[in-house]
Amino acid sequence: MHNTPRASSESGPPADHSFLVRGLTKAQASERLARHGPNTVRQPRRTPVWARVAAQLRDPLILVLLAAAVLTTLTEDLADTVVILLVVTVNTAVGVIQEIRADRAVSALSDLSAPTVRVLRDGAEHEVASADLVPGDVVLLDEGDIVPADAVLYEASALLVDEASLTGESVPVDKTALDPSVEPIEDNLLQAGTVVIRGRALAEVTATGATSALGRIAALMQDRPGPTPLQHRLAQLGRVLAAVVIGLCLVVFALGMLRGQPTESMAVTAISLAVAAVPESLPAVVTLGLALGARRMAEHHAIVRNLPAVETLGSVTVLATDKTGTLTEGRMVAERLWTPHGTAELTGTGYAPEGEILVDGRPIDAKAAPDVRDLLMAAALCNDSTLLTPGSDPAWSALGDPTEAALLAAAGKAGLDRDTLRREHPRVAEAPFDSDRKRMTTVHQDADGRVWAVLKGAPEVVLDPGFIAAPPEFLHRARYEADLLAADGYRVLAVATRPLDAVPNRTEDEERSMSLLGLVAIRDPPKESARHTITACHEAGITPVMITGDHPATARAIATRLGILHDRDEMVLTGTDLREDPQRDVTTARVFARTTPEQKLTIIQAWHSRGHVTAMNGDGVNDGPALRRADIGVAMGRRGTEVARQAADLVLADDEIATVVAAVEEGRRVYDNIRRFLVFGLSGGAAEIAVMLLGPLVGLPLPLLAAQILWINLLTHGLTGVALGAEPAGAGTMRRPPRPPEQSILGDGLWHRVLRLGLCVTAVSLAAGTWGDHTGRAWQTLLFLTLLGAQLGVVIGLRAHTFTRANPFLPIAVLASAALGLAGVYVPVLRDILGTDALPVSDLLVALAGVFAGFAAARVDRRIAAGGSRTGSGG
Repeated sequence: MHNTPRASSESGPPADHSFLVRGLTKAQASERLARHGPNTVRQPRRTPVWARVAAQLRDPLILVLLAAAVLTTLTEDLADTVVILLVVTVNTAVGVIQEIRADRAVSALSDLSAPTVRVLRDGAEHEVASADLVPGDVVLLDEGDIVPADAVLYEASALLVDEASLTGESVPVDKTALDPSVEPIEDNLLQAGTVVIRGRALAEVTATGATSALGRIAALMQDRPGPTPLQHRLAQLGRVLAAVVIGLCLVVFALGMLRGQPTESMAVTAISLAVAAVPESLPAVVTLGLALGARRMAEHHAIVRNLPAVETLGSVTVLATDKTGTLTEGRMVAERLWTPHGTAELTGTGYAPEGEILVDGRPIDAKAAPDVRDLLMAAALCNDSTLLTPGSDPAWSALGDPTEAALLAAAGKAGLDRDTLRREHPRVAEAPFDSDRKRMTTVHQDADGRVWAVLKGAPEVVLDPGFIAAPPEFLHRARYEADLLAADGYRVLAVATRPLDAVPNRTEDEERSMSLLGLVAIRDPPKESARHTITACHEAGITPVMITGDHPATARAIATRLGILHDRDEMVLTGTDLREDPQRDVTTARVFARTTPEQKLTIIQAWHSRGHVTAMNGDGVNDGPALRRADIGVAMGRRGTEVARQAADLVLADDEIATVVAAVEEGRRVYDNIRRFLVFGLSGGAAEIAVMLLGPLVGLPLPLLAAQILWINLLTHGLTGVALGAEPAGAGTMRRPPRPPEQSILGDGLWHRVLRLGLCVTAVSLAAGTWGDHTGRAWQTLLFLTLLGAQLGVVIGLRAHTFTRANPFLPIAVLASAALGLAGVYVPVLRDILGTDALPVSDLLVALAGVFAGFAAARVDRRIAAGGSRTGSGG
């Protein structure tokens, strides 16, 4: 955490305490407001809609489609023109909507600011808008208040502040008043956006707006994320296709002219082939695949805010995740107990007072273990928190210090009810907890007049001869047990008691000669699904990385328990390590602790600069910049801050991290289907080109008319191609490594597949045409139907599961395309437009043979591709 600057003429330590009584004058406040500006997060300049639309239309693939639309207009192919323009319009609209939603991220920071705040001005208390707060203002804070600006404490009473959303610290932090004679330390500083859990405070504002903690985070979120891996790959493909289209037009036109064909006829034919070479339904396939992926993920309670994020998850090579509330429950739980008579474990999750007490792995009745019962009863009495029963939220919740709430839940598992305990053992005196004493003591008087005290606090303070009456060997043993628990990432509390003769006048005087009841080990435990998620990441070739603001020992313990670290000796880097050695290669570490929002961002950028595709999973304000900078940001929906949700591309509505694995599978499915479509579409286009170029060499002067080429293109690239984007994931999708980030969408053997299948379809089609020509049949129509049939056979053969019912749209689309192909031969109107001839039914067997040939070729090609692929990608 950065220390808030305070050495200025406006917000330095007051010369005397009278300043804290008077505060600023209204004139001073107005002058400083004019100089520093309002206490709000600066909003980014809004991009006009026209600029967003222009940016979408500059995409290389979209430019190719627009060129294809011009060509189809020149050939008077209205159907293809409408389809292409519709695809461009939908794609542009979706992209613009996504950008507008993403720009809400920084504006959400203002929701964390307190709308009004109590300040001292002109010697009186006033309530002013948080936006009007200025450096030097004296603010008054109570339990439940949001800290409105960075400030230094001058008065504090039992102040406990929740900084989790800014620092990732899972336990609320005790704050103390500044000693004016020394420089402030972290314990004396408050940060904007944190929440007062307990106590009261009087503080002087040191930084507002852009210079506050929230403002610094907002500044980190100004940079826009770059294109996704899929957008990069499609842009490359667009450039390749543009070059192919231009070259193809020139080659076909030139060859036709050399053969003496009419100029107008060859121009139309060349344009038609160019259109056939462009898989104009590719954006529709991409959009459909992403939309279906988003719908499937919604069934897993994952909300997709940015459609390309669906596919990006499938490309992820590094999953960076926050700890508190992401890998862990976000609720403190007492898990282990130590008493002078032995140890015990507690089961259960959250704040629900439900679970078992285990001794040597076996459940016991607390009445049979008086040492455990006495320990938990004392911990429940020396306690200011309250458990709230489930209401609209099915989970138990807590009011007050989460650590104390965990003690109440533990006591409930022993059959001890807080309200009953307080009635039977009412509190008559207390010495409250504060960060200087690091302990709390309460005095209770029973109905029979018995008076006794309970002490609870940090072991390093309580386990001392000044508090505990016990032999040195006993205290050494207790300290040893406390150290072991702390090394495992627990927050440890020691609990002691002693009888009193009467209610004391001063409770602190009775904190001596105590009997140690035992130790309670508390922590924010890992989610049950988190370990399975980390294991699935390892199997899928994804590197899990933990980045937290919590203590290194806690981070190491959780990481080891989840399998992120496999050895307790593995390196854990801290924010201090990163500050002291900014040139360190952070990609060698898997766990980072005590990190600031700026450092989280640096870690994500380091992995990104190494060529990795990064996903960041978090829930706090401190995760916002990293969520926005990562290739994909994943936020928690329930406990996540609005900042995290708005900065993310994917929001887990049920806070279930296991959904990330399902999302990765969806992303890989989408990408596999895009590649599957490219194999189908490009091989078909290549076959059409090859037929036109090679046909004259085997005696077929003009193998296909321009209208026939466009009709085949419409039937294959249209409904059938789009339906291919809905194919389910293949077997082993999550047991293969992610594809290399630098790999082209045509890489990993896809070009070879296009050429193999294109050659096969070409050979079958030319064979049918040549046979028809030699036997006196309508060879051009026969070639037309065979070429269409072979491509439809290929699309069925490319399925991962041939007879699956998971995507019924594909076989329906294939049958519809086949029917429309036959209509082009047997319906008079279409026959006249396409220039085909009606065939005898027996000749259709040739076209049917083309279907089977295409299917067989695709199945064989799948086996060849599976054997040669480095990533085992589907398609």
